[in-house]
Amino acid sequence: MSPILQLLIVLVIIIVAAKASGLLAVRIGQPAVLGELAAGVILGPSVIDIFALDFLHDAHFDLEETILLMAELGVIFLMLLAGLETDLEEVSKVRRVAIMAGSFGVLFPIVLGTLVSLPFGFSFKESVFAGIILSATSVSISARTLMELGVLQGRQGVSILAAAVIDDVLVILILSFFIAFAVDDGEGGGVLEVVIIVGRVLLFFVVALVVGAIILPPLMRWAADAPMSEGVFATALVVVLLAAWFSEYVGEVAMITGAFLAGIFLRQTDVYRIINEKMHTISYGFFVPIFFVGVGLKADATQFEASDALLLAAISAIAVVSKIVGSGLGARIAGENNTSSLQIGVGMVSRGEVGLIVASVGLTQGLLDTNLFSVMVLMVLITTLVTPILLKIVFSNREQAEGELKEEQHA
Repeated sequence: MSPILQLLIVLVIIIVAAKASGLLAVRIGQPAVLGELAAGVILGPSVIDIFALDFLHDAHFDLEETILLMAELGVIFLMLLAGLETDLEEVSKVRRVAIMAGSFGVLFPIVLGTLVSLPFGFSFKESVFAGIILSATSVSISARTLMELGVLQGRQGVSILAAAVIDDVLVILILSFFIAFAVDDGEGGGVLEVVIIVGRVLLFFVVALVVGAIILPPLMRWAADAPMSEGVFATALVVVLLAAWFSEYVGEVAMITGAFLAGIFLRQTDVYRIINEKMHTISYGFFVPIFFVGVGLKADATQFEASDALLLAAISAIAVVSKIVGSGLGARIAGENNTSSLQIGVGMVSRGEVGLIVASVGLTQGLLDTNLFSVMVLMVLITTLVTPILLKIVFSNREQAEGELKEEQHA
């Protein structure tokens, strides 16, 4: 087959597999992302190894690289949507709890993840990056479960979502700075180089703030009034793609940082609902499934050894414990009672999309090997599975939780 025909049939296979497995996951009470990841693992070298099939092999066309590049677009659009869903007003209502729970929920996993990885023979850099992966939290998985339990609008529910937002912002910033300083480009280091990197990072955030706060609102109003088809959507696409490019090429930070900030600033414009609706359609209908399946495609279970099983058990245990203890302790210090603190801590356990994004960036940058990446993908699957179960347990006594909430409100 010609390259375009190969690409078409692979896209059909990926999207059908993603949606079918996502539907199956939802039918059995699990998030759709779990099914999409599983589809990628099945299609990848762990089981089928789709890119090794004879009818998809072409010496002059790297089909796998093309799919993975499209998956990178999926990451950008996913982070844009995360920014569009970040309600700064809701965050401000429980900002003290959110800041403490989110911050401690990042600190504890990084420290404990580093300590648990070192005995398995990983370098200090790899171990720290493993901790950074563990520090991420999935807003969507917790939100969906809380919605099903009917506690999303309660104090604990809002605190969990707000803390998850703080958590994700910190993780993205930590990831960006870690990549800027930890990736060895073979050109040496030195104080001057560090100063240049810091300057470029600061330049990016200053430019992003100025453009987002001053230039973007009138630009989007112009796009809404301009006599061109889909002007708002096209302009938003240009903004997020340019932001992603600028953040990495100029600012020395990951592309996802620029995309996330673009989403936050676009939410403050008058047309953000139009952007969110249309971006949601193209992202979840096409690019995001390719990303999640692409993550699964990178996981190679055939390289999984007995020692990796022990590492997986240790990483998964630390992933659960570090969030419950870290975020729970942060909430307790911020003034929440024991029950509420436990609920907030459990609500932060699932890693989901951001954890996968961080792991994918680490694999691309050479900060972790394929085995550790596969372990992290499986860790995400495990935390995704256990979070709804744990949330149902800690929120099982609804009357007690509501009574405590009323006491807190009157206090």
